[in-house]
Amino acid sequence: MSHSSETPETSKTNRLAAESSPYLLQHAGNPVDWYPWGDEAFEKARREDKPIFLSIGYATCHWCHVMEHESFEDPDVAALMNDTFVNIKVDREERPDIDQVYMTVCQMLTGSGGWPLTILMTPAKEPFFAGTYFPRESRFGRIGMTELVPKVQALWSDERSKVAGSADQITARLEAVSQIRTPGAADPKLPDRAVRELTNRFDDHHGGFGSAPKFPSPHNLLLLTRYAETEGASRSAVMVDETLRQMHRGGVYDQVGYGFHRYSTDARWLVPHFEKMLYDQAMMVLAATEASAAGSDARHRRIVDEVLTYVGRDMTAPGGGFYSAEDADSEGEEGTFYVWTQEQLAEVLGEDDAAFAAGVWNVVDGGNFAEESTGERTGANILHRTGDEGVDTERLAAVRSTLFAARERRVHPLKDDKVLADWNGLMAAAFARAGRVFGTPAWIAAAEASLSFVLREMRDGDGRLLHRWREGDASVPAFLDDHAFLTWAALELYDATFDPAHLELADELQAATDRLFRDADNGGYFFTADDNETLLVRQKEIYDGAIPSGNSVAARNLLRLARLTGREELASRADEIFAAFAADTDQAASGHSHLADAVLLARSPSVEIVIAGEPGAGDTEALLDEVRKRYLPAAVTLVVPPGSEGDRVRRLAPFTEDHAPVDGRAAAYLCRNHACELPTTDPTELARLLDDAIKGSGGCND
Repeated sequence: MSHSSETPETSKTNRLAAESSPYLLQHAGNPVDWYPWGDEAFEKARREDKPIFLSIGYATCHWCHVMEHESFEDPDVAALMNDTFVNIKVDREERPDIDQVYMTVCQMLTGSGGWPLTILMTPAKEPFFAGTYFPRESRFGRIGMTELVPKVQALWSDERSKVAGSADQITARLEAVSQIRTPGAADPKLPDRAVRELTNRFDDHHGGFGSAPKFPSPHNLLLLTRYAETEGASRSAVMVDETLRQMHRGGVYDQVGYGFHRYSTDARWLVPHFEKMLYDQAMMVLAATEASAAGSDARHRRIVDEVLTYVGRDMTAPGGGFYSAEDADSEGEEGTFYVWTQEQLAEVLGEDDAAFAAGVWNVVDGGNFAEESTGERTGANILHRTGDEGVDTERLAAVRSTLFAARERRVHPLKDDKVLADWNGLMAAAFARAGRVFGTPAWIAAAEASLSFVLREMRDGDGRLLHRWREGDASVPAFLDDHAFLTWAALELYDATFDPAHLELADELQAATDRLFRDADNGGYFFTADDNETLLVRQKEIYDGAIPSGNSVAARNLLRLARLTGREELASRADEIFAAFAADTDQAASGHSHLADAVLLARSPSVEIVIAGEPGAGDTEALLDEVRKRYLPAAVTLVVPPGSEGDRVRRLAPFTEDHAPVDGRAAAYLCRNHACELPTTDPTELARLLDDAIKGSGGCND
């Protein structure tokens, strides 16, 4: 795409027309004189002595669209904004560092947050006012832009000292909130407390946790699945099964085209917020794959198959990267692309199949979907299922295929086609894990293609990883999440392929994470690197929100790498993370479920399985099959091939130096804390050793 460099004085576009972000480009035609975040905007604010209007959102954000249509496209509001402010637009997905800092401000001042995020600040980037969505006119106690902007203008002109004092106070509070805490005592009971909190909040009727709105939070399900296995907590497995089953049948799941919507506005998983995020697909695949591997409901395999079909079909870029999201809105309305009236079903399917589809997906004449602003039913239906018994699956598949083909002819929601390194790491990890568990080489290949895309296309001239790519343009130095999630993907790919290159990559990425982000004094990792832009504060994140935090993922990565390589200093760095955030996890354990998952791994006995043999050979595969049959969430597996490939493994994992085939046959070594049993070439004997290890019996030889 060619980008205009014209300014608003010479073109109908503003400065955002020169950007790559789909979100910024959405606002390039606004009459608001938008600037991207950068020196030009702040210099103008200083030179003209104006406050800054900072608006943060993302391309598929519904209320961002509403505020744009109401205010930013309105010439009168734009004139007020241009006269009063220097206006800056930020894509939160492109610059999560900026978003994190100012979202903390908003939550600090208002008790809540969300997008669009609206921050008023001085030219020194110090905030003095924060909020989210503001309508054009004041209504229902919410101040509108036509009232807010003149008030700020008067305040800036006539009571500057009040503004400065407020900005100083808010900045001081932000610094206090973001202050690095002294490490505490790590709590080995964090997984137990997190599971107890989740159990207390579990919805026995509809699955999930808490009431409306309900978010997927699949990292909760990952913790519960592993906890059920390691602690024998069957109730945890039941909660996972029921939540996955209810979500998959609900309107929060796209019954025609597959994939999960962002969240459910109600407790029944019926009415979604219709946007689809790549990270939700990745995390739900990981959760469903883990539940399947643990031997729970076999129907979870359908979730994996369908979601990966959706991602492969609709969210994969040429070259292998994954796109970021699909919008909730099309034709100016939320959900229009996804809902159906009875008349539309009959037109597409004919009367008989329409009646069948209506019965399966609960389509009713009056509709179950209300118009957002009026609350009135439109006759449109969100397709959802309430039961699976007695359904003709072949007929259902044919009907679904026909509906999908018809829906493809509708106006599609916007696709945010930028590629983000962190979200690609999550999706690659999901493809690799699913490919390994279900024996699907095409999924493993998709994971490898994604990782190759990021490493090939998203580096600067010095080899530094970059965060965002779109249409050949890569920029923004990578953040902690980029490194941590890509390390996760590399580890999953090693598990799936036993290619030493993937283990080497995981080790290299972890080393870069330590070099760029580690807080050597207090433990844990900063979100921004030493070479990222300096903002008001440098934060360390641990809360596991829509996706796990980079620190939580890094802790699990470190533990897995420590067990794969025998380098105990890596496990010590995971311990440093647990200690660094002890105060954070003390109050709300279930808000840190992925960190709790890492603690669960840390306190589980270390089990290393080393197979010395030719990859792909029958004797090697027979031993690996015994490993693959079992759900071993705390174990790691290494394959040491003969020759130079084996040397690559031994360099990373010196404890395998003496592990070799026995009498020309592939041999398995079962190790605990890097002390190993005598080798066996017999799959039956390996099966016995593994079962003993699972039960915690059978000692190790020195």
